[in-house]
Amino acid sequence: MTPKTTAGATTDPRPAAETSNPSAPTTPPVSPSPASPRWPFLRADFTASIVVFLVALPLCVGVAVASGVPAELGLITGIVGGLLTGFLPGSSLQVSGPAAGLTVLVYEAVQQFGLSALGAIVLVAGLLQVAMGALRLGSWFRAISVAVVQGMLAGIGLVLIAGQLYALTDTKAPGSGLANLGGLPGLVTGTAGSGGALTAFAVGAGTIAVLVLWPRWKRAARVLPAPLAAVALATLAVFALDLPIARVEVTGLLSSVQPPGGSDFAQLASVGAIGTVLAFALIASAESLFSAAAVDRLHDGPRTQYDKELMAQGAGNTVCGILGALPMTAVIVRSSANVHAGARTKASRVMHGAWLLIFAAAFPAALGVIPVAALAGVLVHAGWKLLPLRDFAPLWREHRGEAVILAATAIAIVVTNMFEGVLIGLLLAIAKTAWETSHVHLEITGLDAPSTAPIQVRALGNATFLRLPKLLDQLESLPHDRPITLDLTGLRHLDHACATALTSWETQRSKTTTNSPTPDNPAHAP
Repeated sequence: MTPKTTAGATTDPRPAAETSNPSAPTTPPVSPSPASPRWPFLRADFTASIVVFLVALPLCVGVAVASGVPAELGLITGIVGGLLTGFLPGSSLQVSGPAAGLTVLVYEAVQQFGLSALGAIVLVAGLLQVAMGALRLGSWFRAISVAVVQGMLAGIGLVLIAGQLYALTDTKAPGSGLANLGGLPGLVTGTAGSGGALTAFAVGAGTIAVLVLWPRWKRAARVLPAPLAAVALATLAVFALDLPIARVEVTGLLSSVQPPGGSDFAQLASVGAIGTVLAFALIASAESLFSAAAVDRLHDGPRTQYDKELMAQGAGNTVCGILGALPMTAVIVRSSANVHAGARTKASRVMHGAWLLIFAAAFPAALGVIPVAALAGVLVHAGWKLLPLRDFAPLWREHRGEAVILAATAIAIVVTNMFEGVLIGLLLAIAKTAWETSHVHLEITGLDAPSTAPIQVRALGNATFLRLPKLLDQLESLPHDRPITLDLTGLRHLDHACATALTSWETQRSKTTTNSPTPDNPAHAP
């Protein structure tokens, strides 16, 4: 069966928030500089690296703060993503670093196992990614259901928004996604009665307003990316007015590095830790490779080598784990900024990592003046853009089963956790596919023939246990006093359950027909 497509229903696994228009023109070719024949694209890559650095800086810090870890750990991951992963083969123009998509999972891991164990989890997840790349499993990630991916991102967005709304008012979140959502009415009443909370909320709301409005000012947006402009303006306002709200806590770049020890690796023996490692590896890999496919649509340069890119991401996460930093993925926001800024080679992403390192080493105190509410505003905006609001209604009209999977995956992530929610979504997708592909049809001929002639029944399609009750009901509805010939040669697939049931039915039916009163068997006539 050929699936239907519609102009409104998306088939792109990327969130609406983080994608650029796929129909946008590709990056125009950059003329080689005659002054630098050995580095023909140096000028273009240098300019692009500055743009990516300005985009990455507030996101690295914001993701770290939202994950419940020191801000410097986000910068370390961004540095490794640039200097190491950016140098390795795979995808030439996409940029790696800490991503909002893993914020919820990292926060849960830190709360459950402790900050010191985070490095061990990330390290093992990175090694698992390297192994998957070496086994050439990279292309398999493109087979994951689009609805599950969109549902995963929607669930992340909901949990991210629910948690960051508390940070938006300098309030501690209750904990899990469901608890955070349940506590929102109390947050509203508490904020209304607190001057400090209202002040922090005003700063965060102003940050969100700048994020929404800044891109409309085309000239300014080309000079300064919206996330950096929003955080910079919020920081200046807080400093100028001396507002009493929380700032980012600074511990220092070197002091933030915490390599995992033996006791941290010992925690990985538990079932919960193994599930967390698998979730880190699978979700980070899927997000990176989906991003690579999206970035390939934005430029006309070399295409992504998926297995090599998976190994590059794994190598980066392995080093991040050794340093005790956040996990990394390829991030479409930075990657699209890199392409649209005119980058031509991987040099741009390597240089962006160098700028992050220079900033973290030379200006660490600059992080301490950034208000937490401003970073929360950045992440609330990012979480909102992860929700497929425009795509859900067309998807519901045209592919209702896919819409149900999307919604169920998102709700499962909010109610349980990231790993279990994605697993539920995958199981639903598999069940839906199995149901839709297990169509079986019976062609029945000879019903109008004389009573002594056999009825011909020919089965066509895929006979699985999912369709077995309906199949048996159709067979049982046939006349019981007529012989039946059952032809299964037209089946493309016959599973064990159906084969056993049909054989049993045919045997039982032949006995019944033999003992039925017919002209050839008068002994059993009444």
